[in-house]
Amino acid sequence: MRIAVGSDHAGFPLKTKLAEWLAAQGHQVVDVGTQSDERVDYPSFGFDVAHRVVAGEVERGVVVCGSGQGICMAVNRVPGARGAIIRDEADSLATRQHNDANVACFGARVTPTEDAIAALNVFLTTDFDGGRHMARIEQLDRTAGDA
Repeated sequence: MRIAVGSDHAGFPLKTKLAEWLAAQGHQVVDVGTQSDERVDYPSFGFDVAHRVVAGEVERGVVVCGSGQGICMAVNRVPGARGAIIRDEADSLATRQHNDANVACFGARVTPTEDAIAALNVFLTTDFDGGRHMARIEQLDRTAGDA
């Protein structure tokens, strides 16, 4: 799977570990930055990952900031992107099955590396259930920017 990853300075160490794990699993990783722990603002990295997912350049995205909240807000400003805060495997399972999330958003200060890796594995291996959930996704897509 081709996966875009991005983070701010606070998320850089966890993003790096997740990118290494992804590559070790055979995924193609597109790292949009940042490339150090020097202070940067998260929105541009969230936007970049989200745009690549929506454009079909990558199949999924992974973003990381300190809490996961800010960068997830940036992701969700891009129509068609469905970022979800992921803290554990249960979050991953539910958001993939019910919400067809296409960008996993992690908080480096709140989620240990081992938990993030386990949750990311579930995120990447869980399919969207479709069915009754599809109507909700269609509503989100129709009202993007108009809510």
